[in-house]
Amino acid sequence: MTQTIDFLSHLNASQRQAVEHYCGPLLVVAGAGSGKTRALTYRIANLVLTHRVDPENILAVTFTNKAAREMKDRIEKLFADREAQREYGKPLDALPPDEQTRLKSRIYKTITKDLWIGTFHALCTRILRFDIEKYQDRNGRQWTRTFSIFDESDAQSLVKDIVVNQLNLDDRKFDPRSVRFAISNAKNQSWSPQDLEREQPNYRGRVIANVYSMYQDALAANNALDFDDLILMPVKLFRQNEQVRAYWHNRFRHILVDEYQDTNRTQYDLIRLLVTNREDSSRFNDWHYRSVFVVGDADQSIYSFRAADFTILMDFQDDFGDRLPDDDTRTMVKLEENYRSTQNILEAANQLIENNTERIEKILRPTRGSGESIFLYRADDEVDEAEFVVQKIRELEAKHPELSWSKFAILYRTNAQSRSFEEILVHHKVPYKIIGGLRFYDRKEIKDVLAYLRAIANPYDTVSLLRVINTPRRGIGKTTIDTLVRASQELNQPLWEILQDETSVKTLAGRSAKGVLSFVQIIQKGREQLDTLPANEIIQEVLEASGYVADLKAQGTDEAEERLKNVEELYNAVNQFQEDNEEDPSLIAFLANASLASDLDNLDEGENKVSLMTLHSSKGLEFPVVFLVGLEQGLFPNHRSIDNPAALEEERRLCYVGITRAQERLFISYARARRLYGNREFAEPSLFLSELPKEEMESNSASAFPSRFTKTIAQSREQREEDAQLPNTHEDDWSVGDRVIHRAYGEGQVTHIFGAGNKICLAVKFPGMGQKIVDPKITSVQRLD
Repeated sequence: MTQTIDFLSHLNASQRQAVEHYCGPLLVVAGAGSGKTRALTYRIANLVLTHRVDPENILAVTFTNKAAREMKDRIEKLFADREAQREYGKPLDALPPDEQTRLKSRIYKTITKDLWIGTFHALCTRILRFDIEKYQDRNGRQWTRTFSIFDESDAQSLVKDIVVNQLNLDDRKFDPRSVRFAISNAKNQSWSPQDLEREQPNYRGRVIANVYSMYQDALAANNALDFDDLILMPVKLFRQNEQVRAYWHNRFRHILVDEYQDTNRTQYDLIRLLVTNREDSSRFNDWHYRSVFVVGDADQSIYSFRAADFTILMDFQDDFGDRLPDDDTRTMVKLEENYRSTQNILEAANQLIENNTERIEKILRPTRGSGESIFLYRADDEVDEAEFVVQKIRELEAKHPELSWSKFAILYRTNAQSRSFEEILVHHKVPYKIIGGLRFYDRKEIKDVLAYLRAIANPYDTVSLLRVINTPRRGIGKTTIDTLVRASQELNQPLWEILQDETSVKTLAGRSAKGVLSFVQIIQKGREQLDTLPANEIIQEVLEASGYVADLKAQGTDEAEERLKNVEELYNAVNQFQEDNEEDPSLIAFLANASLASDLDNLDEGENKVSLMTLHSSKGLEFPVVFLVGLEQGLFPNHRSIDNPAALEEERRLCYVGITRAQERLFISYARARRLYGNREFAEPSLFLSELPKEEMESNSASAFPSRFTKTIAQSREQREEDAQLPNTHEDDWSVGDRVIHRAYGEGQVTHIFGAGNKICLAVKFPGMGQKIVDPKITSVQRLD
């Protein structure tokens, strides 16, 4: 047996087929819990080990920074394990800690250091740090490599200033938030202000296009980019500069993209340019030592509100692949074996999602037992629903020692639903955390300290300068600040150039000049240290010199104490970043990392608390016990989707994602009446409840099932008892195409046969009931002549 076969022996047949693919395009349709991260990890390792691909020629795009870290860790451990076996004949975990560290350090230096693994935003930021100074937009705007990254609140502030103060627009007709959204949407479609005006030639479109242009002027003046620019600008740079494009095209010969169903048009353009070097993708055939390997699942596309376009995944076969049917194609592999959830949970997920029409057909196949029935709870109202959920959590936690609080999750459609659960959790003293709430990096004290650091890295970032010029108070009043800003605008000079000129400051600031100059000295000293001191020492200097920490200590309140702890945690984050990023531990790199961090990246998995989150925030997570709450028409699916088939399919995909977060137990609930936005109204059960397999469910009462449900729990149990008495057909007799009858599902046709011998399973398509996987040894199915 060769080394490669041993290396890939843990993979199932489909995973292995994907991993062993070398050159050319491949779409991996990966169902929930099907081991896609393992496939991605082993593919990278296989490229390096088997095909001797240089790690610096590999680019892997992940959906979150956390996923990128996990993938790097897995790759590092995988290679270190091989080294341990080769040198010591033992697995890595069996070696002394110092030897484990030595092996991992060697792997980092020779392999993982040179791999480019990260989110679109993080990877594009790295590209722009190299080449942004080679780009100039059609209006002559330019940026330098020390650019700041403005978060959403910074971007909102700029747009609001333009709408309200500069253009004096009616903010009721041109709400700054909706204008900002329109600009972001334009960027996600690769539109310039001129493109936006051409697409929307009415009055509103012309005004928003003008705001967009002024917004870009403001960003350039601050030497700043927003999140959308981080991806749009490399696309424009590649189109504009053939030499730069050719360099990155030749650099990244093997490109992997995870969660491909969540890409937007700009991200797709970026991948296409890197893969084909601007050649038409449908005609591109230069796959010599080159591949594009995308992993995704149209059934889990839930981010259209962020401009994600799942049709990009659906069109992969036409864009890059061989355009052959699923059964014949060599450019698509399906991962359908699920390692996460029990059979009953998968049965519900499969039956629900088959009601969607826009999808690549697949079914999740269980690798675990049937598990306990899904429980449906009909509540009187939202308070009763919350009481049931919390009491059930307490009951299960007390009964099962292995179920700590962190093993439970409550998933809801809107953030407004959390209130009733929070109140009951507090009442019963059950610890909990809200996922997707205020990010660590969005807290005031953290944004203050980061503004100091951003001003040091990029003094032309006027937004950051103005945030902290009088924080903590230095005796600089609003009138003085307005005078300085007005002077910079009238002279058409960056604010920093005014501030660093002592004569100008003394003339304009009067008695406040001393405070302004002391602030300038802090920034200047930090800039002098930028290339000589590590980031953690710079932040320590800033915290002391600015008086920020001293001010918090002097306040002496509980709130100030909490803010001080957060500032200390920021210092810890800088230290951690430096340890994890030996290749670039600079302050600029840390600031980019902080700007791109998400709430899920900072999820403390060690916290023993019940998790509460929206369904959108739950993507990528899994829990032993899940409560999927609020399944009512108008709430889930939401009212905007009920008469919109495409939107309704996305809501159904969102429900599918929620169901497949559950590993062991799934509880679903709805209320007969609910007060969500002040008014108490009767609620109708969700359409999705009628699409779930009732024979796999139990409830608090037979009447819990809506009238559309054709079977009660009692009937289902009786049915199963009768089924058990019916004869089964021998497993060796089955063929694809066989017509069968099932007591509960009716007539159907066998579409797939899985396994062999005593471990055979059948996939059967039942009209009106969808596709189901059954074991003929324990499920009563009979062939029809």
